[in-house]
Amino acid sequence: MAMVRPRTGDFLYSDTEFNVMLEDVRFFKASGTAGVALGVLDQSGRVDVDRTRKLVDEAFPMQVCFHRAFDMTRDPLEALRDISTIPRVTRILTSGHGPIAPSSLHVLRTLFGTASATVPHAPAVLPGSGISPATARQLLDALLPCGLKEIHLSAGAWEPGAMVYRRHGMGMGAGGEGEWGVWRASEERVRAVRTIADEALREYYATVEKTVAGMADS
Repeated sequence: MAMVRPRTGDFLYSDTEFNVMLEDVRFFKASGTAGVALGVLDQSGRVDVDRTRKLVDEAFPMQVCFHRAFDMTRDPLEALRDISTIPRVTRILTSGHGPIAPSSLHVLRTLFGTASATVPHAPAVLPGSGISPATARQLLDALLPCGLKEIHLSAGAWEPGAMVYRRHGMGMGAGGEGEWGVWRASEERVRAVRTIADEALREYYATVEKTVAGMADS
């Protein structure tokens, strides 16, 4: 999956920026990319359905993830319904409208329940942000019963850079550790979350099988 985002900042794009996004989608499709992550909002904080549909149509047959622009909308259920009117959006990456997914489980449960029960053709809900070995199990236990299929994490952290000479008072605008550090994904953290997820899945399905067996016996 490749990110289609012409700049940092908000998700309200000029015509020129939107045309850049279209060109990026065409490039990724021609390059054989599996899918793209994108998001476009309007001034009122709603999903820009028309522009998003144009990008999704251009992306076909690639997968399309509506990224965390979703978390900057004015209402998550309204945004879910708006995105669901756009065919071929495969998933929505969201922290549950909060800073991190593990602290927004109530909204994520509502999104899962709404998507499965009342919104035809709703994309899959993909929780992301703040998922780590310390928080993964809590999230999995809460959302596996809701139909959770996948999670998103960077598993990254700042590591000290190798520069010995660091000019005092100078930087390139990254701020903090980003000026002289290097952001790297940790294989150890990825493997830890994978192990936690496997264990949670085994225990969840064991519970389901036990419940089904009990219902059959009764």
